[in-house]
Amino acid sequence: MGDSDIIAYLKDMEKWCKNFKLELLRACWLMRGGMTLQEAYHTSPDDRTILAQLVKENMETTKKSGLPYF
Repeated sequence: MGDSDIIAYLKDMEKWCKNFKLELLRACWLMRGGMTLQEAYHTSPDDRTILAQLVKENMETTKKSGLPYF
């Protein structure tokens, strides 16, 4: 593995970390204080997948019902 490969790998990891943090912060915001960032860091990948699916379903329901979300 050369230097350019290592640099590319580290950039990919940095991007992954930023996306992970965004996912956690988004979950905390959507929970309206029902989950702290510290609690979000302790969720499992399965729990985050389920939470994301629940949010998606709720957003679809909100759009169909015409009720305000924000």
